[in-house]
This record gives sequence, C-alpha cells and structure tokens, in this order.
Amino acid sequence: MNDLNKRTSRGFDARLIITYIALIIIGWMTIYSTCYVPDGTNAIFDISQPYCKQLIWIGSSLLIGIVILLIDKQLIQHYAYYFYIVCLLLMVLVLIIGTEISGAKAWIKIGSFSIQPTEFMKVATALALAKFFNEGKTSNEKRYVWLIAGGLVLLPIIIIMLQHDAGSALVFASFIILFYREGLSGVLLILVFIAAFLAIFTLKFKELYAIALLTAVFIGFMIKDRTQKKLMRRDVIVFVISIVFVFSVNLLYEHVLEPHQKRRVETILGKTADPQGADFNLNQSKIAIGSGGFFGKGYLKGTQTKLKFVPEQSTDFIFCAIGEEWGFVGTMAVFGLYLFLIMRILSLSEKHRIPFVRYYGYGIAGIIAVHFFVNIGMTIGLVPIIGIPLPFLSYGGSSLWAFTTMLFIFIKLNEN
Repeated sequence: MNDLNKRTSRGFDARLIITYIALIIIGWMTIYSTCYVPDGTNAIFDISQPYCKQLIWIGSSLLIGIVILLIDKQLIQHYAYYFYIVCLLLMVLVLIIGTEISGAKAWIKIGSFSIQPTEFMKVATALALAKFFNEGKTSNEKRYVWLIAGGLVLLPIIIIMLQHDAGSALVFASFIILFYREGLSGVLLILVFIAAFLAIFTLKFKELYAIALLTAVFIGFMIKDRTQKKLMRRDVIVFVISIVFVFSVNLLYEHVLEPHQKRRVETILGKTADPQGADFNLNQSKIAIGSGGFFGKGYLKGTQTKLKFVPEQSTDFIFCAIGEEWGFVGTMAVFGLYLFLIMRILSLSEKHRIPFVRYYGYGIAGIIAVHFFVNIGMTIGLVPIIGIPLPFLSYGGSSLWAFTTMLFIFIKLNEN
C-alpha cells in the first residue's frame, strides 16, 4: 500500500480536469436547451427544472472531486474492498425497497431525489479488481486469479439482472479490457465476439438456421482435423457447447428481457416494426441528429428538441440535442473530448509504474468507453436502445457523482 506514496507530489493532471469541466459544461448547456421554452421565463434557479437540479449535482460533484484530491491516496486502496461490499449491500437493498423507473427496479428514492447504487458499483468494482490484481498476481495461487476476478464482476451483474436493468449489466462486460491487458488469453476475446455474433444470428434467423450454420462449420473442421483425434474431440466439445448456447439465447431472451427491451431488440434486427414505440424513438433521434447538418441549427434553436419529439432528451438521448443544435462539427467536438479522455487515461495508466493505478485506470477507461459507444450507438440505431447515460453529459445525480468519483480517484492516484 505504501507504494502509492513513493513518488513526490507535484500536481494533478490538468488535461483530465479541463476535459472533465468541458464535458460537464456542455452537458449543462444541453440540458438547459432541452428544457428551454421560447418566450418563457427559463429562470436558471428554478428548482423544478432539470437544469437547476443539474447545477446542484454539478456543484456537489465538484465538491466530491475536491475532497477526493485532498484525501490520502493510500486510503483509496485500503478501503477498496469495503467500498465494494457497501455498494453490493446497497444493490441488494434496492431489490427490497427500491423504486421502479422505466421497467428497472434500480433506484432508492429519497424525497424528490433518486439514487442508483449501480452507478457507484461500477467504481467499486474497478477499485476491488485493482486491489485484487495487485495482490493476486504476487500470490502463489495464480490459477485462481481469473476465477475470483470474474466472480467480482459476475456478482453485481447477477444482482443488476434481478433489478431488470440489462443496460447497466452490459457495462460490466467492459472489464474484459482490463482482463485482456493483464494477460487473459486473446482466444477468449475471439470467443466472446463469436458468441455475440451467434446470439444475434439466432435472434434474427431462429435456432434452426443457427444450428445449420454451426453444423456446416463443424463438418468443415472435422474434415480439416480428421487425422488428429485430439483436435476432433475438441471440435465435438465446441460444437455441443455451441448448440447449447444457441438454445439458451432464446431462453434468456424470453425470460430475462423486459417486453419493452424485446421490442427494441426486434426493431434493431428488423424483425418487427413499431412506428409509435421503439421505431418512433429511434427515427426521431436520427431526424434530430441529421437535421443539424454540418454546423447545426444554433444553440436553443433545435426544433425537434423544442417540440419534444425526441424522448429522454436530457438523459439517454442527450446526444440528439447536440447533433441538432451543433451539427456535425459539435458532435465531432464531443467525440474528440471523449476519445481524448479515454486515451489519456489509458496512456497515463500504461506509463504508471505502480500496478494498482494501471489496473484501476484500465478498468474505468473501459467503463467510460462502453457508456460512450453504446449511448451514441443507440441514438443512431447501431445498438438496441437499452438506456444508459452519456458520462458527464446526461442529466442525473447518481451518474454524475459516480463518474466524477471514478475520474477523480484516478486523477488522485496518478498524482505526480
């Protein structure tokens, strides 16, 4: 633990802090725009409006960030497991007393505000994995490292799925980036992509066609490996596992996903049309982004935004308002900020000589990247609409607090 204080303190990474401030300012301006009413009062300090509440979240987030920068960095590593356990208990508590919002029972309501423990669980899991890898890689039981690390990720995923929040559960798959960096076989990554393709193929064309495809591939490998019994046995095992996987896809699809989530998946796959539901939301999202053109319609001048055509404009679909009002130039600027943030975290993590910081950096870089790419992807129809926020931009206290905590912990750990 003392290795965290070995380097002489000279300051924090200003580029990360500036990028953070730029993103939260863009987020607040966009939230204000989505609520702006022409010829209305639009008072900034009207507590009934989301943009005023977001100001409170931003102010409290900045306070959280300052507190993190002032604490002893040794405490962060020391209490990593405790933080993980507390967040895990809060998520279990949600199952008992939680409030259901948009089909997911993932919130604890406190007066007029709601807190989503899942957001903080992401930070806690990144810290717990960093601490575990830091200790596990030096132990004599290395064969159990990946098993236990996988358990640390799988446990919150199971609880999140019980909350019917598939979007948040998907985010935890981002830790595979950390696993791969720390030595997990690339073969597993290939298997993950193959499994994803097989799942999509099964949902699109049903089990019969998926089994036919697998059988054709299996026969090809059997012919190729016909002279090597060991490889032929491997081919048979893989084929059987693949068949079981194909049948489990629809089973999980029918019994795990909520009806509205199924409709969104079917719409993306082109299996059904839902003009007034998922199709409508996605089409309005595309119209809003496309109507912005190259330079956009101008701040506070987005007609799709003002007429409330786009759903969840200040949360999940906030990117649409940016695309409409700031156009291609604005969206590319936002893209640039996120890519810089992610690459900066990875670069600093890779250069850091203390393993704990590297583990944590890769963990949070993966989380931010998945949130960014999935959120943008769902607004333009590349991925199903699963409802996860755009980091630092989307309206919401839980998300902003959690991502601020996540980033400023890294800034503190990287202090040099």
